[in-house]
Amino acid sequence: MKIAQLHQLFIQCNKVSTDTRKIENNSMFFALKGENFNGNTFAKQALQNGAKYVIIDEEAYHISDATILVEDVLKTLQQLASYHRNYLKVKIIALTGSNGKTTTKELINAALSQKYKTVATIGNLNNHIGVPLTLLSMNSTTEIGIVEMGANHLKEIEFLCNIAQPDYGYITNFGKAHLEGFGSIAGVIKGKTELYNYLTKNNKHIFLNADDPIQIEKLSSYIKKVGFSQTNKEFYKIKLLEANPFLSLKVEDYTISSNLIGAYNFTNLCAATIIAKYFDVALKDIKIGIENYIPQNNRSQIMTIKNNKIILDAYNANPTSMQAALTNFSNLKDENKMVILGDMFELGNEAKTEHQNIARLTTDLGFNKIFLIGENFFTSETILEKVKKYKSFEDFKNNFEQPKKATILIKGSRGMALERTLDLL
Repeated sequence: MKIAQLHQLFIQCNKVSTDTRKIENNSMFFALKGENFNGNTFAKQALQNGAKYVIIDEEAYHISDATILVEDVLKTLQQLASYHRNYLKVKIIALTGSNGKTTTKELINAALSQKYKTVATIGNLNNHIGVPLTLLSMNSTTEIGIVEMGANHLKEIEFLCNIAQPDYGYITNFGKAHLEGFGSIAGVIKGKTELYNYLTKNNKHIFLNADDPIQIEKLSSYIKKVGFSQTNKEFYKIKLLEANPFLSLKVEDYTISSNLIGAYNFTNLCAATIIAKYFDVALKDIKIGIENYIPQNNRSQIMTIKNNKIILDAYNANPTSMQAALTNFSNLKDENKMVILGDMFELGNEAKTEHQNIARLTTDLGFNKIFLIGENFFTSETILEKVKKYKSFEDFKNNFEQPKKATILIKGSRGMALERTLDLL
C-alpha cells in the first residue's frame, strides 16, 4: 500500500498506538519490533482492544482487511509521519542540544500556547520513533509543532530532520553527553549542528544563543537568525536578575519570575521568550505562560520532606549538566548542603576521567556531606573523608542516615533512578 493510501486510512483514526496496553478505540496500531519483542504477535490483540487498523510486516499475522501488510513497519511509521507533516503544512520548530532540551521544549510550548494551538513532544520521545509519533499526534487544528530531537551518534539529527522537515530550529548547547556514541566533544558539536546544516541548506530560520561562541561561529554569515544575548547589542537583550534559588529575568519592561532553579536554566528561558516574541506573542502573555510552568518528571524539582529541602534533578546527567548543577548548588545561600550523585552513563573511554573530575569538584566546592553512588564513582579517587562512596543504590540505601534540616541535591543518569532516595527521606 502506498503512503498516500495509508494516510487516508490514518486520518479516519483517532491516534497512533505502538502499545496494546494503552491502545484506544479507533486507533492505528503499528507493530514495531525491538530486541526483546515482536509487535506483529500482538496484531490480533490490538484489534480486540479497539484498533481500527494494524500495520504489520510479517504475513503470518495477517488476519483481515484491518491488518495492513507493509515491508517494514518502522520505516512506514516514519514515512507516514513525514507525509502527514506535509499534508498539514504546520509550522515545525525543532530543537536539540546536550542539556536542557526537554525543559526548553516545555517552556516554548508554555509561551506559544498562550496564542496558538500547539503540539509538543510528550516527555522525551525524541528519537526515530518518538519524532514520528509526535508528528502524527498533530491534526488540522495544530498551528505550531514543537519537536524535540535527541541523538547519541552522528547522522541521527540529520535523519530526524528529514522526517520532520523543520521550518525553525534551536540548539540549547554543546556538552559532554553521549561521548560513547559521538566519540568526543567535537563529535557532539558536529552531530548537534546537523540541525543547523539542514536549516541553512533549506533557507529556514534559526534561533540561537548569541553568547555561545560555537553558535556564533557556526552562523556568522547566515542571515535568517534571531538570537538573544546579555551583552551583544545586535541581538535581543534579556537580563538575568536572580537565581537563588528560583530564576527571574528582565525582558524590556517585564520581570518574569519562573519556577525553575539554576542559572543553567537561564538560556532555556531566554530561548522560549525570543521564540514566542518572534511569533508575535505579547510579552505579558509570555510572562503568564512561563510563570505558570512548573517543572516535573524529576527535573529541577524543589520539595520539602521532613524539614529537608530537596532539589531533585534525577532525570538524567552528563559531565556538563552535573558541573552546572553542582556549581549552582554551591552558590545557594543555604547551609548544611548535601549532594547525592549517581553515575553518568554513555561516556565510553572518558567515563573514569569524567567521574574523577566530578568527584574532585564536589570536594572543591565544600559541601557538608557528599554521597557518590555507582560503579564509576565507586572507583574514582577522592581526597576528603566526608565523601562516602557506594557501589550500588542498595549499598547506599542500607547505610543511609536520615539528615536533619539539610538542603539536598539529588542528580544522576536516568538508569540510576535516584528519585528512589525520596522514599528514604
